[in-house]
Amino acid sequence: MATQTPAPAQTYTFQDALGHEVTVAYGPERVVALMGSYAETWLLAGGKLVGTTEDAISERDLELDADTKVIGQVKTPDVEKVLELDPDFVILSPDIEGHLKLDELLGKAGVSHAYFKVEEFEEYLAMLKICTELTGREDLYVQNGTAIAEQIDNVKMQAALSSYRPSVLFVRALSTKAKAKAKDNFVCTMLDELGCDNIAARHDSLLEDLSMEEIITEDPDFIFVVTMGEEQAALDALKAGIQSNPAWNNLSAVKNGKYIILDKDLFHYKPNARWGESYETLAKYLYPQLFQ
Repeated sequence: MATQTPAPAQTYTFQDALGHEVTVAYGPERVVALMGSYAETWLLAGGKLVGTTEDAISERDLELDADTKVIGQVKTPDVEKVLELDPDFVILSPDIEGHLKLDELLGKAGVSHAYFKVEEFEEYLAMLKICTELTGREDLYVQNGTAIAEQIDNVKMQAALSSYRPSVLFVRALSTKAKAKAKDNFVCTMLDELGCDNIAARHDSLLEDLSMEEIITEDPDFIFVVTMGEEQAALDALKAGIQSNPAWNNLSAVKNGKYIILDKDLFHYKPNARWGESYETLAKYLYPQLFQ
């Protein structure tokens, strides 16, 4: 008697960022992403969207289908609009309170949904892997994932040839405040992997408020700034703040042209398939002699 070949699996099961076991039917066609970054990742995996949040357009400028609906802001998605779209898969973030509140509601409605945490490249790669498993587009996992990983590895290997370990101050600036970051940010991860000495790791006070006294004492080789919100307003606030100190122009980074405003597309928003470009851009600033 001939043995029957088992039918291929109809669903894919994985663990999300909240530790939930999530089961989704292969090839979901009515997907809603509640963050522009995740909307882009789903598109990079070859998927289609029926709904996403406003930042996918205002910040990401994604090319969405004409019938893709905007279902609110990233922090305040409209659950009624989400459910009206009859989604078969919803993508959320565990770092946004408004998303966490939807867990029970979506569960009761019988909607497959998953939380993804993406703060650095490896987490993006893991999310892309799951998304391409669902879409059946392994080729796009290679194109937008493993090929980028190879690019990043090459940049890190090249940077490792330098015996110089540059000291850096990384600042995130709003129109109302500016703070240094030492960790829990993908730019900090990249700076660390490229061999930098982040001075904020030694000075907790810089994490709360930029202390010109400590910046002068450390005199970092580089000062990198990423603006949030309206860029010019954030830069004007910096000029009225720490840059108004008479000692500012005597800092080595300022005198040597190493006070650098970073591109928001590469260093504020998650760069996704451009992550390799982000690493390479930083490496060219840090080690110009190695990256001609």
